Amino acid sequence: MALRRTSRKRTPSANDGPAARFAALDAELRRAGDPERAIQEKSYLKSPLAHYGASMPIIRRAVRDALASGGDLTRGELLTLVRRLWASDVHEHRMASVTLLEEAGELLESKDLAVIEKMIRSSFTWAYVDGLAATVAGSLVERYPELAAELDGWAADSSFWVRRGAMLALLGPLRRGAGDWKRFTRYADAMLDEREFFIRKAIGWVLREVSKKRPKRVRRYVSKRLSRMSGLTFREAVKRMPAADRRALERAYAAVQK
Repeated sequence: MALRRTSRKRTPSANDGPAARFAALDAELRRAGDPERAIQEKSYLKSPLAHYGASMPIIRRAVRDALASGGDLTRGELLTLVRRLWASDVHEHRMASVTLLEEAGELLESKDLAVIEKMIRSSFTWAYVDGLAATVAGSLVERYPELAAELDGWAADSSFWVRRGAMLALLGPLRRGAGDWKRFTRYADAMLDEREFFIRKAIGWVLREVSKKRPKRVRRYVSKRLSRMSGLTFREAVKRMPAADRRALERAYAAVQK
């Protein structure tokens, strides 16, 4: 299978491969870099990587240009390019590798979930984890439902980034009012007592998104776990609930916390 894109820059040549696309991406990201932004972003992300200072819209445009300006992209070429970008010590390269997987994820096969897991495990920041989990892994699990069982292992992993990824990989259909609610609540219940900020935030984030379509479902879940739920998780969970439900839960939560 190959990904076909309409060429926007030039006619594809025999030399269009992962190396050429990498060079084109790097050149565009370097040109678009803002030194001041690079300093600020590196500090904000507490990143050990080099930063060019290119914004996400620029990174996404550069990725789309790289996909459109070469020949048809195969799964093997995609993974080769992703791995090369991911191995770099430049933030924008790693961000571009995540964006490539988001843009060309239809080329991935079920076995490629292992690649995504390795990337999540070595991410060490939400900036990469959230796209890899919610968009890339989530799309794979939707296309290959048998992969949901793989997420059970993620949910019990020693890495909190992988555990966060297990919940976010379920987010897409859940936010549409469908999805595997039982699996998510099983994961959330197992992690509800954790003190890790990014776990608490992820639980609340998923609950908040579910509440937009299924507020009664979230109200029932939250009301039964008020004594276990951190303030961060609770605030996120009720943020988008109907006002009356939110106020009632806030009063109940305040009473339990006394």
